[in-house]
Amino acid sequence: MKLMLFFTLTLLGLSITSVEGQTTSVMSYNIRLDVASDGENAWPLRKDFVVDQLKFYSPDIFGIQEGTPQQTAYLAAQLDNYTFIGVGRDGGDKGEYAAIFYNSIEFTVAEENTFWLSETPTEVSMGWDAACNRVCTYGLFTNKDTKEKFWVFNTHLDHKGAIARAKGVALILDKIKEVNTEDHPVVLTGDFNLEPTDEVIATVKNVLSDAKEVAQFTFGPEGTFNDFKFTKAVERRIDYIFVTPTKLTVIKYGVLSDSKDLKYPSDHLPVYIEFEIK
Repeated sequence: MKLMLFFTLTLLGLSITSVEGQTTSVMSYNIRLDVASDGENAWPLRKDFVVDQLKFYSPDIFGIQEGTPQQTAYLAAQLDNYTFIGVGRDGGDKGEYAAIFYNSIEFTVAEENTFWLSETPTEVSMGWDAACNRVCTYGLFTNKDTKEKFWVFNTHLDHKGAIARAKGVALILDKIKEVNTEDHPVVLTGDFNLEPTDEVIATVKNVLSDAKEVAQFTFGPEGTFNDFKFTKAVERRIDYIFVTPTKLTVIKYGVLSDSKDLKYPSDHLPVYIEFEIK
């Protein structure tokens, strides 16, 4: 009967699209802030490469780190069908963003917010021993086709303050518990400025799984921080995507080492995953 229906619809010129087993792609990408001292690696010389790279992979959702207001606005202007959530870490449109971009044709956002990694998370503030303000942006996304919902959190932990990193992660995990009252899947992306052996990463893994460790297929270099040094092996891993292991099946995990004319588009390599909701 199903076979006959298929041929009947085909003859009528109608298409059939299945939403079962649909995959969702998520990326975490520290795009490196716009600073003239980067010289030949400065943003004006690589911004088009970053945009082309994002267009090529077309992640459904991606979280950026170190996005200055002008960089964030540039990505939004250049990437058709993408919208972003988040505010600058210095409030409003000031300071670096940990914005989350999403394909607005395919997804909607029911809830969104940004909080500061500090003792006063609802206010623009610097926490503990941090060198600068740090934030976490999150949203509850719905796939328009499947109606499946999941949370995405995106952050950039401090590069100097060990206490700030530990306390910041604790805040993020508490926020996940607070808002996820309906037990939806969770994806956490970010530049953690921590290597896998650090105890703070172990703290995250008490709640969420490292996507690399649970993926069915992995690809790319071990590290994610290249420091714009094209001729050296990328070994330092500080960028991550974590997931709810009981809710998501990670099909693919990759660290994308794309280059052009012996140059990387950023001093970090983006981390990319594809998953299915169980």
